[in-house]
Amino acid sequence: MDNAQSKNSKGFPNWNHQPELPIRLSSMFDWPPRPIAILTYLARLWFATIIMIVNVAFAVTIYFWLLPDISVMKEFSPGWLSQLWLRNAILLTIVAGGLHLYFYVFRAQGKKLKFEHQQQNRNSKFFTFSNQVHDNMFWSIVSGVTIWSAYEALYFWARANEYVPTLGFAENPIWFVLLFIFIPVWSSMHFYWIHRFLHWPPLYKLAHSLHHRNVNIGPWSGISMHPIEHVLYFSTFLIHFVVASHPLHVLFHCYYQALQPATSHCGFEGLDFANKKPMKLGDFFHQLHHKHFSCNYGTIQMPWDRWFGSFHDGTPESYERMMAKKRRQPIKATAT
Repeated sequence: MDNAQSKNSKGFPNWNHQPELPIRLSSMFDWPPRPIAILTYLARLWFATIIMIVNVAFAVTIYFWLLPDISVMKEFSPGWLSQLWLRNAILLTIVAGGLHLYFYVFRAQGKKLKFEHQQQNRNSKFFTFSNQVHDNMFWSIVSGVTIWSAYEALYFWARANEYVPTLGFAENPIWFVLLFIFIPVWSSMHFYWIHRFLHWPPLYKLAHSLHHRNVNIGPWSGISMHPIEHVLYFSTFLIHFVVASHPLHVLFHCYYQALQPATSHCGFEGLDFANKKPMKLGDFFHQLHHKHFSCNYGTIQMPWDRWFGSFHDGTPESYERMMAKKRRQPIKATAT
């Protein structure tokens, strides 16, 4: 598989498309706090990227019309368990499959806003079935949907048997709403530490290397992982066993964790509509991680990478710092 990328005269990788740089992390953890900046960031997160609203819409639709009756879920049975799995497989196929068709089959916007120059690999023994997309679909559906559905089923079984703390809107409407904002923050914190653990060499070789086959990522790459990684990745749902939640929160968390990676890994900054401002989708922050491996382990929601020295903001200066760290050589200070 050819993962070569052209470079400029100074060795900095040339991308087909780069977003506005430098990449900026969330304002939520700036010190001293900046309330206006925090509110602006949250408004952008929730309303400038339609996928968050889509996740809520999926959660509401499933909860009111497609969730098995709570009394049925008191005991594990093939009927409702298979219903959960099939529904989740369909949702993932709609989101990841739809984005793949739009960007990579129909090529509806060509390479406009596409980060990488190359298309995805169709003929390489590096991937299962010698095909990147088929490899990603297999691991996402067979392993990913199964383990995601197992965690979801475990929660609803525990809720049906009153083993977990519960929360209703009428009891605490403010916390009910704030929990939707807290879930992405918790997910980001959980993801950073799980991800760093997965880059521990023995575990990377055993499991995480499967996800990192995807240097040039696409929608189906999002949750294309080894089963061990899926178990760790989806363990974020266990917070609902200790923090009082409503099924709407759990379903939203499921879709944020399982469906959102299809958009962040789509390889394009966004959907372009008649040269108007594009609807944001792809995550260049994480695209840099797939390209360089040793940076941007978390997400822009929390500044873990900045705190621990692994933040790459996409600029040539950040690239040089990363390369100097890889070479274990001090980098000379430059005048600003």
